Amino acid sequence: MPSEDVSFKVTPRQRAFLSASEREVLFGGAAGGGKSFGQLIDAFLYALRYPKSKQLILRRTYPELEKSLIRVSRTIYPGSVYTYNGSSHVGYFKNGSLIDFGYSASEADVFQYQSAEYDVIRFDELTHFTEFQYVYMLSRLRGVNGYPKQIKSSTNPGGIGHAWVKERFIDPSPPDTPFVGEDGGSRIFLPAKIDDNPFLVRADPEYRERLLALPEEQKRALLFGDWNLLEGRFFREFRYDLHTVDPFPIPAHWRKYRTLDYGLDRLACLWAALDPDGNVWIYREVCRSDLIISDAARAILSAEGAGETVYATLSPPDLFARSQESGRSRALLFAEHGVRLTKTENDRETGWLAVKELLKQEGDRPPRCRIFRTCTELIRCLSSIECDPARPGDVRSEPHRLTHAPDALRGFAIYYARPNPIEERVRGRRWTPDQWEDYENADRAGRDYLLRRYGRPE
Repeated sequence: MPSEDVSFKVTPRQRAFLSASEREVLFGGAAGGGKSFGQLIDAFLYALRYPKSKQLILRRTYPELEKSLIRVSRTIYPGSVYTYNGSSHVGYFKNGSLIDFGYSASEADVFQYQSAEYDVIRFDELTHFTEFQYVYMLSRLRGVNGYPKQIKSSTNPGGIGHAWVKERFIDPSPPDTPFVGEDGGSRIFLPAKIDDNPFLVRADPEYRERLLALPEEQKRALLFGDWNLLEGRFFREFRYDLHTVDPFPIPAHWRKYRTLDYGLDRLACLWAALDPDGNVWIYREVCRSDLIISDAARAILSAEGAGETVYATLSPPDLFARSQESGRSRALLFAEHGVRLTKTENDRETGWLAVKELLKQEGDRPPRCRIFRTCTELIRCLSSIECDPARPGDVRSEPHRLTHAPDALRGFAIYYARPNPIEERVRGRRWTPDQWEDYENADRAGRDYLLRRYGRPE
């Protein structure tokens, strides 16, 4: 130990966390595994081992810190080497090391650390944060002191960040097995369950019984550390084994559509083919960020095979809004670069219900919509996107990166469903100026749809 005055009893799982040298470490899974205590002991030992080192421990809010980590640290850290300043939320060590206790309730809060430098950053309850918050804080790991730089996190499954944490740490490698992430940095996931913490089991033998009494999804997360959860997921009907297929050549006579969601932050374009029985096959995707319209159109067209015929390109109404500066719409700009758009509706709840209808399985019949396994972003987003707590019929807007591909699918689904077939058969209706504008901006397929939708104008 770095000090003769200090000794801690740790579990084997906590010891594995203390000794983990990977750049990014995730510790935990189930409740009661000793995650937070492991973080505090690891932070204490690092501070003593590396004089004048700087560490940051993050929760979403200060009250969460004060009721948990700060309170416990003041109990277990000896006053002979450590003092805590409640006004600045900083813990100071006699050798010049410090621990900042910080917060990041929203994504904008991370910018308060813009000029900071840390040797170790610790996220407690990582799944309460977005991926943007985490990745931004990676840039705060810096300094010229030569000390090891790490992000060491602890968490349970569930929460707003469940999907990206699972994708970053759980899916790529078995537990306790180091691996290299796509950015070249080393990572590891160290699971811990209640049985890995005999101190808690002995001190509170009824804790397990309380976890067993939880609803099924919470029990799976908190007692068993199960990352394959459905709780909070919007598309509970989506199953990889049921809704995805290996690619196959699309027959030339099947009608093909593009459907897209566009913004400078993300282009998500999907290709859908209808077979003679009315089944939908999502067979291609292009999902890229930071594309202006000319580049987005080029990316769409270059993804297609020679001679491929697309019946219509569906897009949300906002792309048809005219700019106040130029008087031109983004739909017109797409058309000038070879991609003519057909406006779909933007009723979110109706659109999501239409997607659910396509994904629904009835009896032994396969669902009406299946997705090529090469469409990895759509598959990942459908399996991860969560319900909006305030609007159960809508999806959560965070993390926003999960919404683009499903929004593109929603545009196709609401077009495909044609929720008002009786109105589509009405003829001789008076059109509004907006309907005429839609008709003038649409391609041939779009005009056919508008005639069916609104009836032939008087």
